[in-house]
Amino acid sequence: MNRFAAKLLFQFRIAKGGKSNQRRTCEERIVLIESRSADTAYKRAVALGKNRQFGYDALPGTKVHVEFVGVLDLLRLDVACEPDEVWYDIVEILRPKERARRLIPPKAKLDAIFWDRVEKQSKRKTRRRRT
Repeated sequence: MNRFAAKLLFQFRIAKGGKSNQRRTCEERIVLIESRSADTAYKRAVALGKNRQFGYDALPGTKVHVEFVGVLDLLRLDVACEPDEVWYDIVEILRPKERARRLIPPKAKLDAIFWDRVEKQSKRKTRRRRT
């Protein structure tokens, strides 16, 4: 079996009064797929994307649809990545080392660090209420 990473695109379409918004928030989601071939991995990525679509009622008369748009990219990881790597992208950036302070966000702004802090604060508030 080969490891593949598929970058899937989802859109959040908001329908209000029967009309959908034109500018939409989108999510790029990377999923890991094990497959014998790239073609099979692609088919699995499409099926996975379709299966993860859903909708819900937000405000009265407003429905949010989370819809699969398609596969943005499909990488075979076994060839170019170490076992603990799940994605790579090779891009050109002007003087990245010299501009690292502008390019690399501070640790506190990284998504997982932010949500860890929110979770810890929430637990502290819950403990205080119980005592």
